[in-house]
Amino acid sequence: MTGTVAEPPFPPTLMASSPILDLSTLDLTQTAVTKEEILAVNAQRDEFEQLDRLISLDLEQGLAVGIKTQRPDEFWTRGHIPGRPIMPGVLMIEMAAQISSVIYHLKFETNGKVFFGFAGVNNVKFRGGVEPGQDLIMVVKAKALRSRMAIFETQGFVEGKMIFEGEVSGVVLG
Repeated sequence: MTGTVAEPPFPPTLMASSPILDLSTLDLTQTAVTKEEILAVNAQRDEFEQLDRLISLDLEQGLAVGIKTQRPDEFWTRGHIPGRPIMPGVLMIEMAAQISSVIYHLKFETNGKVFFGFAGVNNVKFRGGVEPGQDLIMVVKAKALRSRMAIFETQGFVEGKMIFEGEVSGVVLG
């Protein structure tokens, strides 16, 4: 067929982006920010704590890597989906937003005294699931980081495979 262009198997918008960071360069056992330090700046508690710790943090670049091990007793395992529990995508977005919040608070040294709230999501794609017992590694990098608002590029990985990506934004509320 001369003169025709072959269509890619998937539209470019469905293809995974390049990883923000090569996970093989990280020591996943490290702790850059503890759970206690996260709780000092983020308001989420109990079931909505979607972050165990930050593995890596570079405030100069606005880059952080967080981890959350999905326990068998997570609140969503009973009903999402019975017989095959899969972490809801909205909780992946929440995890990305919580890491974004930590970057914001530490960069601007707020000591948790301002409320940096979720403002929106764009270009979110899910490419796989997270099951109980698996670690969700979330990489977050600031695209714009200002004193009243910020936009972050985010990617989630399970066992080295990108299963989530999107953009989250936040603003100072009140």
